[in-house]
Amino acid sequence: MKPKVIGVLTGGGDVPGLNPCIKTIVYRAIDEGLRVLGIRRGWAGLLCFNPDDPESFQENLLWLDKPLVRTIDRTGGTYLHTSRTNPAAVRIKEAPPFLKDRFSEGKEKVDFTEHILKVLSHLGIDCLIPIGGDDTLSFAERLHREGFPVIAIPKTMDNDVFGTDYCIGFSTAVTRSVNFIHALRTSAGSHERIAVIELFGRYCGETSLISAYLAGVDRAIISEVPFDPEKLARLIMEDKRNNPSNYAMLTISEGARMIGGTMIQRGEEDAFGHKKLGGIGLETGEILRKLTGEEIIFQQLSYLMRSGAPDSLDLMVAVNYANMAVSLAIKGTYGRLVALHQGIYTDIPLSTITTGQKRVDVRELYDIEEYRPKVRHVMGKPMFLY
Repeated sequence: MKPKVIGVLTGGGDVPGLNPCIKTIVYRAIDEGLRVLGIRRGWAGLLCFNPDDPESFQENLLWLDKPLVRTIDRTGGTYLHTSRTNPAAVRIKEAPPFLKDRFSEGKEKVDFTEHILKVLSHLGIDCLIPIGGDDTLSFAERLHREGFPVIAIPKTMDNDVFGTDYCIGFSTAVTRSVNFIHALRTSAGSHERIAVIELFGRYCGETSLISAYLAGVDRAIISEVPFDPEKLARLIMEDKRNNPSNYAMLTISEGARMIGGTMIQRGEEDAFGHKKLGGIGLETGEILRKLTGEEIIFQQLSYLMRSGAPDSLDLMVAVNYANMAVSLAIKGTYGRLVALHQGIYTDIPLSTITTGQKRVDVRELYDIEEYRPKVRHVMGKPMFLY
């Protein structure tokens, strides 16, 4: 049945392309005679909304119309803001006060899925379009199993949502990375140093792999393959000696680890059980400095990769995914994930995201002995090789 009200939210890390996606959903839905309710700060907007407190509406929700979103597609980030809230596992100390009172102090985490469903019903939302990565969409899949109409849109610059070749944000992240890598060549060359550039990528090293491949760096360390720092030192020094400008470039995923080691994590876990990553590049640089005697330039690109407006590819995919999602809603086809497969736009069961993990095809695309991309045969492969 055609919905009357569509809810839309963005969760997890921001990426370029979210605002064009939101704008397109609003424009298309309104043209189809639907209303769109924006949910602030991802799942937190629904969690923190108190049906008994009218003032909490403005804090957590807003009605979206064409004049309101008319210009948001010109910038990056998300107009609706975002969070990493997981309503299925909320630390009781972080729960909204009006929900905290319902539970004993003995509980550490509480599943508020029932509250979310009651809020959706109270607000009159007939269909929910969450835009997010694995974590955000895992709760969307939970709502679908509970019987609520959901149509999901994949976004993450790691490009690691299982079931789709492409997620909003990936192309811009690679473009940013390639540009910064090339920019850093001037300093690395001027000072004749080894440049270690740390890129986002917790479990999937695709961003590091593709950026390294396109920027022509000397070595690339990815999340999927533990590395030997002494071997890396020998290889990178060979690269430096063979370069007439006497410098070398190395990219490394934030989730990379040395042989026998673990990912470098810090701080408390977020709602989905992840600690912040970051530091493997700095540690690797220090080890390389000691092993080689060479000076190091360390640069952590991190949020620069996800900042600013989307490139044309992310803009196109964001707009197309948005139109696909509204089309599915109009047809009453729920429990779907809009996706790209072999370069073709399609939709698949939302449950697909829970059936596997998307990782670099190491045997096909990475040389584990040389620590660098190994892309030789692309005939028959999709645009981004996956």
